[in-house]
Amino acid sequence: MSATSRFHSQLQASHVATRLPAQDLARARAFYADKLGLEPVDERPGGLLYRCAAGEFALFESAGAPSGAHTQMAWEVEDIEATVAELRARGVELEEFEIPGLTTVDGIAEVEGNYPSKGGVGERAAWFRDSEGNLIGIGQRVTDRR
Repeated sequence: MSATSRFHSQLQASHVATRLPAQDLARARAFYADKLGLEPVDERPGGLLYRCAAGEFALFESAGAPSGAHTQMAWEVEDIEATVAELRARGVELEEFEIPGLTTVDGIAEVEGNYPSKGGVGERAAWFRDSEGNLIGIGQRVTDRR
């Protein structure tokens, strides 16, 4: 038995949460409420905490700006078409990508492969930016390709 398999990491057994920078916390709060239908469950000076079914994220006031060059947070959803339609109805603009290995069609990309532990054969995914420039993703597991 390796030392790694004998050692139960405190991190592995812990809850994980995302932190996203916001240059204008009031603007970010309005975006998350108006566009995503989310309200903070807690707040403190310079920070807002949001909880979802399986995790949480916080927006924190920051003078820095995100690069927006990579996905900073993502939700896994059961129905990506319905989620995309709801986001669009609320005025969220989806990102369109056409890069090697990833092309979106009407805002949704077919992503081959998946983490084996999650099951499935791939993922359907979409991305948008929040009011602060954070790149946010949504994904739906694909269980079989027909």
